[in-house]
Amino acid sequence: MKKLIQRLLQKILGQPTYLYYFARFRIFFRKLYGINDDFDKFIPLIPNGAILDIGANIGMTAVPLARKFPNAVIHAFEPVPVNCAVFKRIVKHYRLKNVVLHENALGHETGTMRIVVPEINKVHMFGLSHVEVNGRYDEWNSGEVYKVRVARLDDITALQQEKKIAAVKIDVENFEFFVLQGGKQLLLQHKPIIYCELWDNEMLDPVVDLMRSMEYDVMVFEGKKLDVFTSQPATNYVFVHKETALPA
Repeated sequence: MKKLIQRLLQKILGQPTYLYYFARFRIFFRKLYGINDDFDKFIPLIPNGAILDIGANIGMTAVPLARKFPNAVIHAFEPVPVNCAVFKRIVKHYRLKNVVLHENALGHETGTMRIVVPEINKVHMFGLSHVEVNGRYDEWNSGEVYKVRVARLDDITALQQEKKIAAVKIDVENFEFFVLQGGKQLLLQHKPIIYCELWDNEMLDPVVDLMRSMEYDVMVFEGKKLDVFTSQPATNYVFVHKETALPA
């Protein structure tokens, strides 16, 4: 039933308008009721400084970050053109003056890549946009395909001009390792606290090993408490540099 409603709304409203009102609904719901998810628990841990929203999608995390930290610059990264158009409309609607959108993907090398917006049960899943996987032909890897620019986090001029990058949120659908690898210099320089969604697959250990090699503790939320990750099931991870003190 949910997919049927989504399909009808996308057809009637068009994808950009559907996404715009979907984003506004989710932002309103979070503000009014609070979701109390791991992202909500992460926000109070963020110190002063610029914030990176990598995999910004249609603005549903950039808006609460920009509101909570009005004096901080929110650097949002999103490569999918439709998502970018909706993101700009959302930023304009909420009159956010501290958000900068970078319309490119991030990775471990510069160039271009193909991003897939999967179509599942005839519904375009813009929130699941991901790097195309060669040789995979299921629903997950079929749909609208966009050829987008890719940059390394270490090469972004605007970030090189920031005195302090305090935090990073990253959700790029199983491409996190390559994004982090392309930003090692920046991470070592600023030592930001990082909120990262990771799948429980072959890419989990490389990310954990990479962060530990940069002197980051790998942690997860157990209820409201942030605990060291050992092998407990988790989806959202928090990386805290050993030199960074968390709020009491």
